[in-house]
Amino acid sequence: MNIHEYQAKQILAKYGVPTPKGKIAFTPDEAEEAARDFLNSEGSVCVVKAQIHAGGRGKAGGVKLAKTKQQAAEFARELLGKILVTHQTGPEGKEVKKVLVEEGCQIQKEFYMSLVVDRGTQRVCLMASLEGGVEIEEVAAKSPEKILKESIDPATGLIPFQGRKIAFALGLDKAVINKAVAFMTKLYDAFIASDCAMLEINPLVLTKSGDLIALDAKLSFDDNALFRHKDIEGMRDLDEEDPKEVEASRYSLNYVSLDGSIACMVNGAGLAMATMDIIKLYGGSPANFLDVGGGATKEQVTAAFKILVSDQRVKTIFVNIFGGIMRCDIIAEGIIAAAKEVGVKMPLVVRLQGTNVDLGRKLLADSGLDIITADRMDEAAEKAVNAAKKA
Repeated sequence: MNIHEYQAKQILAKYGVPTPKGKIAFTPDEAEEAARDFLNSEGSVCVVKAQIHAGGRGKAGGVKLAKTKQQAAEFARELLGKILVTHQTGPEGKEVKKVLVEEGCQIQKEFYMSLVVDRGTQRVCLMASLEGGVEIEEVAAKSPEKILKESIDPATGLIPFQGRKIAFALGLDKAVINKAVAFMTKLYDAFIASDCAMLEINPLVLTKSGDLIALDAKLSFDDNALFRHKDIEGMRDLDEEDPKEVEASRYSLNYVSLDGSIACMVNGAGLAMATMDIIKLYGGSPANFLDVGGGATKEQVTAAFKILVSDQRVKTIFVNIFGGIMRCDIIAEGIIAAAKEVGVKMPLVVRLQGTNVDLGRKLLADSGLDIITADRMDEAAEKAVNAAKKA
């Protein structure tokens, strides 16, 4: 689960991580009122930042520097309701429904810092770079040597030596080293205590007064741990999520929306990935990743089918089931129930193998639905791609 920048900073502040003072605004008037608190001295500035679940907002015009409260209101008026397109939103962009009005600071230097779960070492990895304020993917691709990494032992947590090693490598003055170690320790504490999947500060800034501040913050959380964090779960903004993904989560379905034309319903993440690969191999493009799991019920299968049909980009539905724990007859019943309820007007390609496969195939054959069947996965993928091209 992802949250907004202002929410991420609220969580970090609980663990003592320094962040700029800010207020959320839903209207230009609220932005003007918030700016009043931050423009209280000669030459002071405030920042108006679009709040969407995506990075790259600055380059897309979603971050504005205001010198007067009237200017802050004008920037808010410009941003609110705007469809902001960044490298992470895709061409459809995201609508800005709120802005963060934040105090400015005198920046001396910018850095990048993050904590992520490294599956290779099965530990939390602290990463930092001198290249703050830019996409870390770009740095990793062009200059991987500029990314510093420290693997953290879960038994000890982040030890001071590791923090000092990163701080010195970033070229920080000795006077700031202890502040940097404390900053990193608090970040790690927030990461572990909140069951984060990723914590990113970009940029982390060193001010002219020698302070380290998280100027931007992005947090994502392990969905499986949200039952322990009802306060964080309450921060979920459904407006920022694909409605189909939200609906799928209500039925405990693993669904990710993509931009292709062939909808996939598969049991098992590995088979789902292989299904998307073989669709690409035959010249098609998957519209989604959907793993109904090994123990899906008829109701879950029906719900999954309805989600696929609701996607306006879909031209063909490809059901690829290998029944182990999941019985083929359950899948067939779900397909029939959903198809009759919503009315399928697109080609439906079904490949069933495994437990109760004969019963499943008989149910489909007797259903009266116009179904394209196949025994082999490659055969089914080829038929799905051809059907999509003709649709």
